Amino acid sequence: MQTQNANCKPPRKTGFPRILAAFSYSLDGLRSTFATEAAFRQEGCLVAICLLALIFLPLSHEWKGLLFFATATVLVVELLNSAIESVVDLSSPDYHLLAKRAKDIGSAAVLVSIALTVFLWIAALASIVLSKS
Repeated sequence: MQTQNANCKPPRKTGFPRILAAFSYSLDGLRSTFATEAAFRQEGCLVAICLLALIFLPLSHEWKGLLFFATATVLVVELLNSAIESVVDLSSPDYHLLAKRAKDIGSAAVLVSIALTVFLWIAALASIVLSKS
């Protein structure tokens, strides 16, 4: 049996095995991000709390769908930001202005997704309060 070098690409899979492998790689990415990124863990906890609260809030299905989508998007953007940071660290371990810019832009994307989500939550909660008055 041949041993594979740790830096060699594995052989390409096709069909259903490729789908299973892709799913496994995605789970590896989630595990890795959860294990190494404090921001992802913190945002994950907040997202879980918000989505749990969403079940019990007296909102229309439209509001709930919008809030679910916006809230989950925070995690998606954080995953992309973490990927950007990993690639930048690999390609430029020393300080470089362009590396800083790439990381700052990724961080800004997370901030924008959080701001949008907070705005939508405030609007939804305000609609609950206003409908009761």
